[in-house]
Amino acid sequence: MAAPLPPPSALTDVLYRLADVNVPGAEKIAFVEEATTADTEALDRFGRALTDNGYHPMTFDAADLAWSESDPGNVTATVIARTPAGREGGDFTYPMEFARTPDGGWQLTHETAELLFALNAPAAPAPPR
Repeated sequence: MAAPLPPPSALTDVLYRLADVNVPGAEKIAFVEEATTADTEALDRFGRALTDNGYHPMTFDAADLAWSESDPGNVTATVIARTPAGREGGDFTYPMEFARTPDGGWQLTHETAELLFALNAPAAPAPPR
């Protein structure tokens, strides 16, 4: 008998923490597989970008949860990110994969995080003033 899938909230809680501008990037690395302190700025940029562009507070739903076919123990999900009411641009849907942590929690896989946060990419230079 296969282990039960996690509840969708176990996965969306990871996304809420990553999107929260009040959670420092240093704390967010625990929510991304193989993340290091070098990824702190990219993780901070994500929450700031959501806020700066009017997407905060964003809500998340996870659907179609399944065990990963390529990485046993990982869970795949279709994540629906919903923008605040009245925000132009609407909602978007994105496939994501989550890995179990040693303590039984969940985190985004490195591959999914790389697509979302551009980890290990240099910060964009400040625009000239």
